[in-house]
Amino acid sequence: MPKRLVRTAQYAGLGLYIVFLGFPLLWLISASVKSSRELNSLTVSLLPSEWHWENYSDALARQGLIGSAGNSLLVAVASTGLVVLISLPAAYVLARIKGAARVVGTGWILVSQVFPVILFILPLFLILRTLHLTDSLVGLTLVHATYTLPFALWMLQGYVAAIPFDLEEASAVDGAPRLATLRHIVFPLLAPGLVATAMFSFVASWNEFFFALVLLQSPDNYTLPITLKMFIGGEGKVALGPLAAGAVLAAVPSIVFFSLMQRKLISGLMSGAVKG
Repeated sequence: MPKRLVRTAQYAGLGLYIVFLGFPLLWLISASVKSSRELNSLTVSLLPSEWHWENYSDALARQGLIGSAGNSLLVAVASTGLVVLISLPAAYVLARIKGAARVVGTGWILVSQVFPVILFILPLFLILRTLHLTDSLVGLTLVHATYTLPFALWMLQGYVAAIPFDLEEASAVDGAPRLATLRHIVFPLLAPGLVATAMFSFVASWNEFFFALVLLQSPDNYTLPITLKMFIGGEGKVALGPLAAGAVLAAVPSIVFFSLMQRKLISGLMSGAVKG
């Protein structure tokens, strides 16, 4: 098969894959500028017959979306920083130690991912109530970090294990202190793993709904998923247009975060390739 034909097929497949992934977002954007009458009709069309931009102003003005977005951003950034800060040394130790300690640590990570959230939400709520951290963004941040930490630790220790230990031994032979070896050799090579861990932790916290629903009672502390739920009325009537507009606005910070972190991920990969 000619090389040009293979390349064309590859680009076509990539284009179809991008369309497949991006179609839900395009449909959401289309729904955010449609009228309620058009959304409730049986006619299906990607392009709206009339553009109703007031859905965005309605979403911003009626439900306190901006304040909730600030709460979600604060919790997501704080929990992400906490997860990276804890998982970095823990992943290094877990990847480098041998024997029973590694088996126990790995077993704890795997077991923690087996049970559904509904099984431990009640004891978790009672613990936070004892600590006076219910209906608190601090308590929600700790919960998000605790829930995300096992998977982040498992993911990051795989990156650490992929770094050859010979590099650290060679640095030690050259007389470099252990901290200097970690700072100048291990951590630069670990940059892609740190970026991937931060991306996962941020998105998991930003989109989390169940913990926030159980732990938060004050509207001033609501995160973005809880506020979007308020677009559903008491009788099940849904304001589809404003809800779609609010969902589009809620997706913007994640897209911006991914765009910024993607550059860090690529630069980290290149740095690791050079230093490796």
